[in-house]
Amino acid sequence: MPHKGACLCGQTTIELNSTHPEQIVCHCLDCKQTSGSAFSTNVLAPKKDVTISGPVKEYNIKAASGNTDFLMFGGLPVTRVFCSNCGSAITHLTAAFGDNQAIQTGNFSDFARIPITTELFVKDRWTGLAAIEGAAQVKAMP
Repeated sequence: MPHKGACLCGQTTIELNSTHPEQIVCHCLDCKQTSGSAFSTNVLAPKKDVTISGPVKEYNIKAASGNTDFLMFGGLPVTRVFCSNCGSAITHLTAAFGDNQAIQTGNFSDFARIPITTELFVKDRWTGLAAIEGAAQVKAMP
């Protein structure tokens, strides 16, 4: 089933023409800073199935998690894409994802009903947050 979402101001829209029966939570520092919260929620979607329309800005960074201890993508650059009007995080891309890109699911109302099956970087999870029941718990990046 396709998914349609938008940033906070509505000027940037995202359409996923692929099915996503599960999603991922990431607790790495970069995802926390990008989301402005304790974690981010994401799916990996084929680039060919993603359409982003509206004003965006890209930010390139070499390390994720903000620290040298993080080599999530083997030190490969990560491109983070935001709405250039309201700043909502839209997606991030790296060569480590191959033909896929990570899409932030907080921009889609229907992802509230899609289960979270994996938590990444649980070593960095805030102590006040419990593990998600039934989700795989991955210490860093697989």
